[in-house]
Amino acid sequence: MSDNNTFTFPDRLSVDPKSPYYNEAILSRDVGIRFKGAEKTNVEEYCISEGWIRVAAGTAKDRHGNPLTIKVHGPVEPYFKD
Repeated sequence: MSDNNTFTFPDRLSVDPKSPYYNEAILSRDVGIRFKGAEKTNVEEYCISEGWIRVAAGTAKDRHGNPLTIKVHGPVEPYFKD
């Protein structure tokens, strides 16, 4: 397995299996996200180059039962927790 120093995370990653940015192999390794220097545990999707994360907006759901998300801008640092 690679460690954080040699592994390059994809520019964009999503936890939604229906998303084109979903990657089960990477997500199975317990990915953590630091956003503006703080650990975030509710990230649905991130983009490093554009500097944003999508987080669930409370318990609200859309008409398909998926959580509503909001996009928050700032520096994104993905890492493996293991």
